[in-house]
Amino acid sequence: MNKSTFSAKKQSNKRSWQSVAWEYLQAILIALVLALFIRTFVAQAFKIPSGSMKSTLLIGDHILVNKFIYGVRNPFTRELWIPGKKPERGDVAVFIYPMDKKKDFIKRVIGIEGDTVRVINKNVYVNGKLFSDPQGMQHTDPRIFPGSVQPRDNMGPVTVPKGKIFVMGDNRDQSYDSRFWGFVPIKDVKGEAITIYWSWNSDKFWPRFERIGDVVR
Repeated sequence: MNKSTFSAKKQSNKRSWQSVAWEYLQAILIALVLALFIRTFVAQAFKIPSGSMKSTLLIGDHILVNKFIYGVRNPFTRELWIPGKKPERGDVAVFIYPMDKKKDFIKRVIGIEGDTVRVINKNVYVNGKLFSDPQGMQHTDPRIFPGSVQPRDNMGPVTVPKGKIFVMGDNRDQSYDSRFWGFVPIKDVKGEAITIYWSWNSDKFWPRFERIGDVVR
């Protein structure tokens, strides 16, 4: 074998290695872009950090959120790019916390634009009718405070403005929500909770296998 043949094979092997490396790099970049696209516009995983939605959602639940259902928005300006459905009463929605734009909250939609919401002795009324409480709703404090002390148990009536929603946690006595800080702009609603894909009980240091796969209602 002469030197020129050996050199040609060496260059061919080098080009082959570079080609394989480039293909792997392309695959990784495509996967990253696809994952970022899905997380931004289609679905995202969230972990429940507090008990404000107990017992619908527990601390340590990991949920998937449908981010496409309410439409596709610019993640920076929240400008609507592709329309979706508007939030409906009873939806469990993830949204940007109005008091701190760096935080995401999850609550249940109680009132939509145009609705009149009122709380009387812990009972929630929407447009004069008793709100149909979800199965997971609970009260943990037997005390009832007047609205002059705090709005938890008695407040309103308030009318939900256009482009806003009124939200509350299912753990009504332990939730910091629209009763205290007002309405949520629809443009700041990121998505609707759809299912629990993992749940961890930190007290028992053990998974809650029975909750995995549960649909969020």
